[in-house]
Amino acid sequence: MKIIAKHKRASFDYHLMERFEAGIVLKGTEVKSLRAGKVSLSEAFVEIDSNNEAYILNMNIPHYEFGNVNNHEEGRKRKLLLSKKQILELYHKMKTGGLSLVPTIIYFKDSLVKVEIALAKGKKMHDKRQAEAKKDIEKKLRQGKYD
Repeated sequence: MKIIAKHKRASFDYHLMERFEAGIVLKGTEVKSLRAGKVSLSEAFVEIDSNNEAYILNMNIPHYEFGNVNNHEEGRKRKLLLSKKQILELYHKMKTGGLSLVPTIIYFKDSLVKVEIALAKGKKMHDKRQAEAKKDIEKKLRQGKYD
């Protein structure tokens, strides 16, 4: 498994509950851009439409440098490959629990591009402050400043 990109702020902004692996429908030049490591997950989110299909939106894959007029659209919505059972389960959990679906990692598994999505609940500001303080204390303990 080769990681292409991580959504680094996901664990800071959200309480991540369950994680799922999904395939993603891409065009040829998108795969070539991903192989070069060019993708942004920072604004991306997952939406389930009325036809019970899951799409990832706002995932930015820049144009392939050596592409031609058939280059892909950078911010288009891309279909996620999940079973109907998984999609209905996710939709039900999102609606009943007030949760969101957030992409956390995009990676190559063998020669396929996969996305790890997580059911997430947004953190409040005080939760973020507590997490930051806890992280600072752990860092100082590792460095040996608190004895």
